[in-house]
Amino acid sequence: MYYCYGITEKGIMPHNEDAMLIGESVVDDGRCEYTLNSPFISAVSDGVSGENAGEVASKMSLELIRDMHYTGIIRLDIRLHEIHRQLVEYSREHPEYNNMQATLCGVAVDEADNILAFNVGDSRLYRFRRGRISQLTRDQSLVQLLYEEGSITMAQRRTHVHRNIIFPAFGNHKTLPKIDITPIEGGMEHGDVLILCTDGISDYLSPLDMEEILELPKSLPKRIELMVNTALEKGCKDNLTVSAMVRI
Repeated sequence: MYYCYGITEKGIMPHNEDAMLIGESVVDDGRCEYTLNSPFISAVSDGVSGENAGEVASKMSLELIRDMHYTGIIRLDIRLHEIHRQLVEYSREHPEYNNMQATLCGVAVDEADNILAFNVGDSRLYRFRRGRISQLTRDQSLVQLLYEEGSITMAQRRTHVHRNIIFPAFGNHKTLPKIDITPIEGGMEHGDVLILCTDGISDYLSPLDMEEILELPKSLPKRIELMVNTALEKGCKDNLTVSAMVRI
């Protein structure tokens, strides 16, 4: 069994273009917690800034993922590409939503507790294990590419003028997104915490910030609340979403 707790909120922005999926619930405002048996999917999504109806794209992406009713026999890559095409078709039929797009990052847990990570864009999956945090997904972004080629440092990634430029996301009309799907190496041990978050969290909290918060002797909800509050205190100018999962 797994315990999951998540928060999504608009922060200082006028509305929330983030959303999260935990089990069968898609949430675009507030907090939720569930105890889940496998199989299930947990994910976060962030509407792409500069495009129409980001809040529609993020919520619809997660609703369509929820409705696939994931099990281990489902080809996740095929189904996620089908969902991308459904978003494209919907936005073409509704001009007010033209080219709406969203990031997507999540974990799919099958009946045998095997865990797949999937990612499109720059939302992230982390694993906190024995006091250290590791990023398990790779950002699909310009600054990540610049970092990997040695043009900028790790610190510069967080403040770079082009940090919001990401590769084609879910719903992009012109280019099929590249969906990264990988097994989580080392699985999930008791005591591990998997963290899914949008860039309203990862742009403002360093890995050290996250480690210090997650090491605190507090309940998981209180630690996740503190992550959100700390990001806001550090000047977050974006929506914030973070979802955490532990084995029980």
